[in-house]
Parts: sequence; C-alpha cells; structure tokens
Amino acid sequence: MRSVQRVEPGPGQESVWDYPRPPRVEATTDRIRIRLGGETVVDTTDAVRVLETSHPPVYYVRRDEVHADLVPAPGASFCEFKGAARYLSIAAGDRAEAGAVWYYPSPAPGYEALADRVAVYPARMDSCEVAGETVQPQDGDFYGGWITSRVVGPFKGAPGTLGW
Repeated sequence: MRSVQRVEPGPGQESVWDYPRPPRVEATTDRIRIRLGGETVVDTTDAVRVLETSHPPVYYVRRDEVHADLVPAPGASFCEFKGAARYLSIAAGDRAEAGAVWYYPSPAPGYEALADRVAVYPARMDSCEVAGETVQPQDGDFYGGWITSRVVGPFKGAPGTLGW
C-alpha cells in the first residue's frame, strides 16, 4: 500500500480523510438534481449523505422522489456496515441504465435513515448536482461517490487504491 497524502481542506471544504469509519449518515437540505435521458428525474432538498473515510459523499434520495422507471436488476452486494444492497435499473427519456441505482431493503442498525432511499452512480447519469454544482463521479466502477469542490481527497476508487 502506498502512502496516502491527504489534501488539506481550504475554507468551506472538508477532507474525506476526516470522515469516520464506520460511515456516518447525515441529512442535508442541499438541492440534489439528477438528470437522465434528457429529463430531470430527481429534484429534492430531502436527501441524506453517507460519509466514509477516503470516499466522497454518496447521496441518497427518497425513492418516491425519483421520477423515472425503476425496476429490479440482477446482482447484490454487501457492506459490512450498511448491510445487503440490491440494484435497480432506471429509465427516463431516451435512456436506460441497468443496475445504476442501489438501495438497502433492510439497512443495518445505525443506518435506518437509508430505508426507502436510493443512490445512483453519477457516472451513469446525464448529470448529478449538489447545490447547483455538477458533480464529478468517483473513479472506478464500484463506488458511487459524488465529488464537488467542497470535498478534497485523495479519493478511493482509482487503480491502486483498493488497499486504502
């Protein structure tokens, strides 16, 4: 494992290296917008974000605020903290993305705030925004973090970061 050089946060920023492990779930009233297939499929100020060491935040929105077709997708994963995750495919406008959404049907104790909420892989959407800022997706094809100018890394997900 290589030595990780933490980026010092500037004013108004937070370092993902200050996030806890196990992760913390916190409510946010930042406006979250998600676009897919040329349509706005989420526009809400009722979200939670999961903050975990070395990861950019993952935003979860209420499932009933997703204005798109969501259907079960194959596959599952397990988080040692949050529990068993399931996947959904999403379709809106002229676009469909298989397995681009995930949720925890029965979140583990301490993560009940994730019940009835879903998260998306930002790289698989047209765009995702936090408080008007378009996010950059977290590197890799497993994690779904949302990178904005408010968070600094380095971030897990890129090649060579598995052991972090």
